[in-house]
Amino acid sequence: MSEEREARSPAMPPSEAMLARMIRVDHAGEYGAVRIYAGQRAVLGRGPKGPLLQHMAEQERQHLASFSDLLVRRRVRPTALLPLWNLAGFALGAATAALGERAAMACTVAVEEAIDAHYASQQAALADSEAEVSALITRCRAEELEHRDIGLANEAERAPAYRLLSAAIRSGCRAAIALSERL
Repeated sequence: MSEEREARSPAMPPSEAMLARMIRVDHAGEYGAVRIYAGQRAVLGRGPKGPLLQHMAEQERQHLASFSDLLVRRRVRPTALLPLWNLAGFALGAATAALGERAAMACTVAVEEAIDAHYASQQAALADSEAEVSALITRCRAEELEHRDIGLANEAERAPAYRLLSAAIRSGCRAAIALSERL
């Protein structure tokens, strides 16, 4: 645990550096999500799941636009890893979609479960401070959980090697979060 987190009580507002890391990583995550759906839509976009993928992709684009605006207004630098997330996100989306609709939905479930835990920890850290950022995280988190539920309703858990695929994707998301906060 960082010294900053240990020294800060829940009643204290987050430091500017901590808030900048939150905005940076959330922007990066929403960027990655947009790229994942672009990869999935490139493979499955004309099939029966196309409209569903389009719906989720549009919500992710709205999240990205909100965090992009916040990034500029709060003068937070974006992660230096955006070019990597551009490629990795698209590749993850396309690869899971190439494995089939269920694997694409398994990807969605795994990503959204990792993001839900991440957003929950941010909400706890923000407490009552930073109402604008907290409200944005709350809205995005609700829609991410909607995406998770859509994935589950579309047989994500019946994807080949679901547990392995899901665990690998969640681990990758946690690593991407840790890297994007700082770089």
